[in-house]
Order: sequence, then C-alpha cells, then structure tokens
Amino acid sequence: NFKVGDRVGVGCMVDSCRECEQCVKGEEQYCHKQLHSTYNCCIKDPSKIFIKNSEQGELLFGGYSTFITVTESFVVHIPDSIPLEVAAPLLCAGITSYSPLVQFGKYAQQIRPNHQLHVGVAGFGGLGDMAVKIAKKMGYHVTVLSSSPRKKEAALKCGADAFVVSSDPQQTKLHQKSLDLIIDTISADHSISRLLTKFLKIDGILCLVGLPSSDIQIAPFDIVGGRRMLVGSSIGGIRETQEMLDFCGKNNVFPDVELINAKDVNHKIHLLSTNSSDVRRFVIRVKETLSVVNPNDKNWKVEDEPEIKISNWKVHPQARIFPKNANVHQNSSASL
Repeated sequence: NFKVGDRVGVGCMVDSCRECEQCVKGEEQYCHKQLHSTYNCCIKDPSKIFIKNSEQGELLFGGYSTFITVTESFVVHIPDSIPLEVAAPLLCAGITSYSPLVQFGKYAQQIRPNHQLHVGVAGFGGLGDMAVKIAKKMGYHVTVLSSSPRKKEAALKCGADAFVVSSDPQQTKLHQKSLDLIIDTISADHSISRLLTKFLKIDGILCLVGLPSSDIQIAPFDIVGGRRMLVGSSIGGIRETQEMLDFCGKNNVFPDVELINAKDVNHKIHLLSTNSSDVRRFVIRVKETLSVVNPNDKNWKVEDEPEIKISNWKVHPQARIFPKNANVHQNSSASL
C-alpha cells in the first residue's frame, strides 16, 4: 500500500490481535486481546519484539523514538493538503474528536431527523479546538461550554456559534436543555451532572473523551430524569482514522500549532498546565532539533522549568512504571 516517498503517519496504535470481533470490524482501538499502543506500551510477546530494550520486553516511545517499525495495516496516508506539522495532532486529538461526532452524531440525528443538530463542546483546549472545527464542517450548530471567559474570542474564531461560561447562571439559563450531543473534552475534575441536567435535551447524549483522574459521580435521576445517555469514546480504528484525515484534508480542518525545539518542551508543558497559553498544540521540530544536537555532547539536555517539580506529580493509581529507576514521583502509588 505504500512506496518510498509517500507521506504517511502512525497514530496511537502499532498493532492489535487482528482476530477479535472489534479488529475484524475495523475498530482495533477496542481490541481486548493484544492492543499495542504507540507509546506507554511494553511488548512482551517474543514473536512481536523487534528490539528488546528492557527486562520486560520492548518499550515503545511513540514520537520520541529514533525510528518506528510497524505493520503497513497500521499506517495511514497523509493527504498532500495537510501540512506535516499538523498531521500528528490530527492523529491524536483529531481522531478522538472525529469518531464520537460521527458515531453519536448519526444516532442523535436518527432521534431528531430533519433537524440541525446542536452540539456542545465542553472544554476548549487541544481536543475542544478540534471538536469545534470538525463539528462545524459536519454542518452542526456548535456551542462551546467553558469555565474560562477569556477563551470566548478564540472559540468563536474557530467557528463556534455560541460560547457559554458554564458557571454563569444567566448564560446557563439562556442555553438550558438546548443541546442534542455534548462532547466532553475536559481532563480536569468537573461536574458531569451539571452538563447532563443543565444543557442536554431529552434523549440527549453526553460523550466523554477527556479523562479526569477522579471517579465520576452522578445521581441516577440525572440520567433517568431526562432519558439521557452517558457514553464514552476512545480514538478511532485505522479505517476511520484514514477517513478523518481525508475529511480534514478536503475541508482544511487543521489544529492551531506552534513549532518548538525539544529543549523548550518543559517550558511549554508548564504553560499548558497553568492554562496560560492560547496555543492549542505544541509540535516539536524533530529534524531541526536533531540537527543542532551533538550526540557526543553529554551536556545537551531539555531545559529545566523551575515551576515543574516532577517528584510532586501525582501518578494515576492504575499506572505501571517501568523500569523501576524511572519512578521519581514521591506521590506515586503505581505498581512497578
């Protein structure tokens, strides 16, 4: 399917079992037997290991790898109309937003045929930015729900039809029970109940794509009181990922990015963590970074950010950290 010189990409997966019901349907992201993520993954099956780089097997490092070896069925074509610097975010935030808009957009349209769907996007960061742009090109009326009033101008510039400060009682009342579908992109802890009960119509759908670290708490009546649906969505399968790229290339749907060198990554992480950057995505100039790095220079390293203290970071209790010497998190209860 590919030849030397083709513009190609590898998304969030490099392999799966290819045999289970989900894989056969082209939904490899839900493979329950042997899904191999592009990063934060360890391949332990000897027949699948290309280079054993740890005691456990082969650790995968995603975009931080020197090279990637992957079966061609997990490689996608990048259309010529898509600049390479925006292709990588499309393979993550793009497909994460596109898949639920397609899957649950179809379902919501069946409930209300011959009606322009009103889609809400909760949160306006990297995922929210893409969800707004994709939903608009699909022909939906889009409302952004955000706790940050300063993001209004950027949201409207991206194509949103309305912007609601979700904590404002007057704005909430104005848009009460107005949405058919909400794509919840928020990764911080927040009130799911408020989104369900304040903004969704009867038969409305709330789809989680953001991943807060804490458990979700809702009252049963939040669901049954309006015949509402609470669902979730991961990324998309390879077929749907290619479909998304073709859609974005045809409709000029691209994320807003800023190109940076690798040495600056900690500074940019701090900006993102404090919600103080208007840029949705930072993309590392890998080629330019490597061109200025002397592999024999042991003093070259990513610059430290005084405000980032990795030892104080909280690690998800279900996370696994290996090798053991990588665990520098004092607050970690993760297994090794």
